[in-house]
Amino acid sequence: MSDPETLGTSASSDSQNKPDNESPARESMDYDVVIVGAGPAGLSAAIRLKQLGGDDVSVVVLEKGSEVGAHILSGAVLDPDGLTDLIPDWKDKGAPIKSAVTKDKFLALSASGALRVPNFFMPPLMNNHGNYIVSMANVCRWMAEQAEELGVEIFPGMSCSDFVYGEGGEVAGIVAGEFGYNKDGGKGENYEPGMELRGKYVLLAEGARGSLSQIARKKYDLEKDCDEAKFGLGMKEIWEIDPANHNEGEVVHTAGWPLGMKTGGGSFLYHAENNQLFLGYIVDLNYKNPNLYPYAEFQRWKHHPSIAAILKGGKRVSYGARVVTKGGYQSIPKTVFPGGALLGCSAGLVNLPRIKGNHNAMLSGKAAAEAAFAAIKAGRSADELSAYDSEIRTGKIGKDLKPVRNIAPLNARFGPFLGGMLCGGIDMWTATLLKFNIFGTLKHGKSDAESTEDASKHKAIDYPKPDGTLSFDRLTNVSFTATNHSEDQPSHLKLLDQAVPIAVNLPKYDEPAQRYCPAGVYEVLGETDSQFNINAQNCIHCKTCDIKDPSRNIVWTVPEGGGGPNYPNM
Repeated sequence: MSDPETLGTSASSDSQNKPDNESPARESMDYDVVIVGAGPAGLSAAIRLKQLGGDDVSVVVLEKGSEVGAHILSGAVLDPDGLTDLIPDWKDKGAPIKSAVTKDKFLALSASGALRVPNFFMPPLMNNHGNYIVSMANVCRWMAEQAEELGVEIFPGMSCSDFVYGEGGEVAGIVAGEFGYNKDGGKGENYEPGMELRGKYVLLAEGARGSLSQIARKKYDLEKDCDEAKFGLGMKEIWEIDPANHNEGEVVHTAGWPLGMKTGGGSFLYHAENNQLFLGYIVDLNYKNPNLYPYAEFQRWKHHPSIAAILKGGKRVSYGARVVTKGGYQSIPKTVFPGGALLGCSAGLVNLPRIKGNHNAMLSGKAAAEAAFAAIKAGRSADELSAYDSEIRTGKIGKDLKPVRNIAPLNARFGPFLGGMLCGGIDMWTATLLKFNIFGTLKHGKSDAESTEDASKHKAIDYPKPDGTLSFDRLTNVSFTATNHSEDQPSHLKLLDQAVPIAVNLPKYDEPAQRYCPAGVYEVLGETDSQFNINAQNCIHCKTCDIKDPSRNIVWTVPEGGGGPNYPNM
């Protein structure tokens, strides 16, 4: 499954893995709006633009996955509010949204037992009544059909690798579909320069930590007035379970064991259609101990008696992982820049305690489309869509995120029980009943990378070996993602300094990339003359390395289009 790229202390500059800086001649296509990413935010924007402008507005959506939905991974319990705003008759149109939530449970786990937290303790915003258990990959496939019926052009397998800029430094389009570089970075025999897709506005809906979104954040200083971006690593499996253990519509969340009282995170179990169980584990990436192994925590959690009893007699049929934004309201950057905007998780619009962001992604897509259409109708282009940025903060999305803005910082300070459940619960209740947060607005503090402490301050963690029935090794699970990248292309995982993994991260942090990656991409070989291997072919595009590396030495860049996982119904 892997084709390791060996990088040791003697490796040369990584310029050998980068394409040259020449600007090849490219064909160009013009649209009114170019959208990067066929997730819920991007597709909502495309649909709304066509609802407003019909044939008078041209819209293209570019998706790096091999098909729409191939890279979509979410729990997911969907709050249909955003979709209802966009397509009120979604039920009549046959949306794959069938399993209404029938029961909500929250369990606090010890190593051998579970205590159910009464629902009446939970603030009303935590109630899942009226929500649905869905495969967001399939919802997005359906949304793509709705968009195409309206005349939206959707091109999957198209990685967007760079911006096209106007004379004043504004974004004027993107470069898409470039491929054919050799492993050493040179242009191969089948090199294709790709195309420039130009638009009056470019909307970035790449999901959390998208590569173009990161470029825009830095180039236009979009993070100047916001708090640190914060993330969790979400890992998910789909199981087919014994019908006797299945209860369609039941939603279960847990906290506590195995992460314990100090490390933020928790689990979900969603009883979906056809005796399927969507289960997963989220580990907050601000953890201090570099010996922590998030994937192994997930696998160990499945052996808890309360979880193992549900899985008994079942089989795992799918696996995936993706980072989740959890910074909330105070971490929202400026969402607009000259010629474009950040949508959905590119802007960080997940409601952390509800573990929901798809509704806000859809609302952001709708709002961005309305702002862009109004601008185009007024004869504007390539400026800042300030109306969109204002709507994000003061409209439905802001009202959803502002009351829960202290949950992540309280978790970080005091742990998931004292911080998230007790203090966070009080804060959310006061926001609900008295319309103010008793803790005001708390700051996040350090970045997730900076939160990592020296290995010498912590004990190593002895994780049990997977048993092959309930728990599985990483590479076996990666085989269930149908991940593939061309063997000949350069590694899309770039080291800013080739020496850092062995010279700095190994002695100081025991090189945590060996553990934080949920796909086994990174490994250290040898005990005396150590080498750092990057198995880029295994990458499932979760972006954890770009966030958690304590030296901030790894940059995730977009690989050739069509590469990465091919999730069937995540």
